[in-house]
Amino acid sequence: MLFSFEGDAEPTPPEGLVTVGRFQDPVEAQMARGMLEAAGVETFMVGENVNQLMPSTFRVRLQVRLEDEDGALELLFSSNGGPR
Repeated sequence: MLFSFEGDAEPTPPEGLVTVGRFQDPVEAQMARGMLEAAGVETFMVGENVNQLMPSTFRVRLQVRLEDEDGALELLFSSNGGPR
């Protein structure tokens, strides 16, 4: 589920990165990543492998550089009609 932040503790991302989406389904995370990268936004995925082992426990986090946060969120929101 895209943009589902409630009840999911956020580990501190590496300096200079911010989380722009959390996904229960790794395929959705890959699709969002592809869209952002096609728009020239470098992305980083966290937890993809763990999510495949224990999907109900871990969400895949999609992260971007701090300076790309606003543009990435705008693209993600516009492609999904806003948060769910």
